[in-house]
Amino acid sequence: MKKKAVVNNTQVCQIRMQAISDTMSILSGKWKFHILGTLIEGNRLGFMDLLREVKGIGTKMLSKELQDLEMNHLVSRTVMKTKPITVEYAITEYGATLSPLINELAKWGIEYRQSILKAQDN
Repeated sequence: MKKKAVVNNTQVCQIRMQAISDTMSILSGKWKFHILGTLIEGNRLGFMDLLREVKGIGTKMLSKELQDLEMNHLVSRTVMKTKPITVEYAITEYGATLSPLINELAKWGIEYRQSILKAQDN
């Protein structure tokens, strides 16, 4: 008979798992980290600037992802009074709190890629 795994059902564990679930829901998808990282590095960028910087994303997807990020208060959208009208996007103060997380993900990715390449060379 197979023994049932013990799962930590403490309130702290449940709160932590809910927080992880919420975070994954807000930041899920292929492009959100790319967009956030670009805005953290680039400060204020127009839609076309983001389209050029985030390699491979299409206009509809960029628009959708920016709307999601704006709805979650991670990105702000400013309509400029120009002809033609232009829009600038910027990381919000709260969105900027993701900077250490994005930096750690990048660091992990670099180390992982190097370990894979090293393993292939051996």
